[in-house]
Amino acid sequence: MIYPTRRAILLAFLGAPLALVAGLAAPDFWFIGVAWLLFVAVSLCADAMLGGLWSEMTVQQMLPAGLAVGTSDDARFRATFATRLPPTRAEFALDTNGILRSHPVRRSVAITGGGGEARFRLSALRRGAGRLHRVWVRWQGPLGLVWKQTVKALDAGIPITPNVRAVKEEALRLFQRNALFGFNAQRDIGDGAEFHALRDFRAGMDRRTIDWKQTARHAALLAKEFHTERNQQIILALDTGRLMCEPLAGQPRIDRALHAALLLAFAALKLGDRVGLYAFDARPRLSSGAVSGARGFPLLQSLGARIDYSTEETNYTLGLTQLSGELQRRSLIAVFTEFSDSTSAELMIENIERLLRRHMVLFVVFRDEELEAMADKEPSVPSDVSRAVIADTLLRERETVISRLRRMGVEVVDAPVERAGASLLNAYLDLKRRNVL
Repeated sequence: MIYPTRRAILLAFLGAPLALVAGLAAPDFWFIGVAWLLFVAVSLCADAMLGGLWSEMTVQQMLPAGLAVGTSDDARFRATFATRLPPTRAEFALDTNGILRSHPVRRSVAITGGGGEARFRLSALRRGAGRLHRVWVRWQGPLGLVWKQTVKALDAGIPITPNVRAVKEEALRLFQRNALFGFNAQRDIGDGAEFHALRDFRAGMDRRTIDWKQTARHAALLAKEFHTERNQQIILALDTGRLMCEPLAGQPRIDRALHAALLLAFAALKLGDRVGLYAFDARPRLSSGAVSGARGFPLLQSLGARIDYSTEETNYTLGLTQLSGELQRRSLIAVFTEFSDSTSAELMIENIERLLRRHMVLFVVFRDEELEAMADKEPSVPSDVSRAVIADTLLRERETVISRLRRMGVEVVDAPVERAGASLLNAYLDLKRRNVL
């Protein structure tokens, strides 16, 4: 695309007063205005032919492989002109989707040695698939009369993943309080149900651990020593329906749930367990299968970035039934969900009850501090009374559902959003200590 610059437009309009003055002072020189316009037109054509054409320019892109929420990185674009008379400057503009923000909006760079590089700072606003649609490049001819502009389609994707740095820091901080370092590292011996070794029975040990056959064979009182089981299966089932996509403390609930889920995944993989990720709303959306080892965490992180926001209602029957059919062994299923009242939670309770016949269920909900604030607020106008009554009713129904789940044998984590990850990890470690997985 070629279009005139501001200088060219000013030169073209300058011919009007020249023609007017010439026509009044010397009518025989009326053609001066026409000649001026022809001069401007010839200059525009000459400027368009000089200073590089689209076919003589190439654009190379250097993009980040991925970004974490709240972080930023540079996207670089280098324009190279294969011409004897390259432009002195070029302007770049980058088009992104709503997940990415580029700074600045437009960047002007100097062209030296036939090329110039523009850097845009990409900031990740939220989790998802960031897209770079296209990049514009424009430059002026040597006379500064025309803009030459070209558009390069990028269609490049940059995955925006949850910020795992914060997850790992929080996990390591909690590990230090849960016997994974130093002299507390031996606590996992004797707390599980998996046979580890035989040792001499001593005062204070559980008499039920005595191995009478080995005692008779060796003529010495021997006891079995156990340690915490490894290679257990943990499934992180995330509800991605409409209620989970509503904001909570400035972020969607699903993002809060994914942060807590990754924290649990990091801890479980470190302890030798297998972890799988499962997402569903009106129908199942994602099923990763169980992975193990430290290398499995980046896979779960990248899969978590693919979980999209949804406006559909959650179908617990379809989602949890398919999950149950995929599991071939007893597992700990951590269900991250949200419900509005006891009536809408009936199907959820019914399907969780089916899961309990074979699996252990860890139910995770975030405490609704907004409702609690409405219920506790001192009323000043009649509408405040109505809000307080409705909020209190919803909180009572919420507590009814949670109490019912606990009576069924479900482990419930109901914590404020800022402490949800720590509470979930403590519940998981407690279940391992109690040997109920």
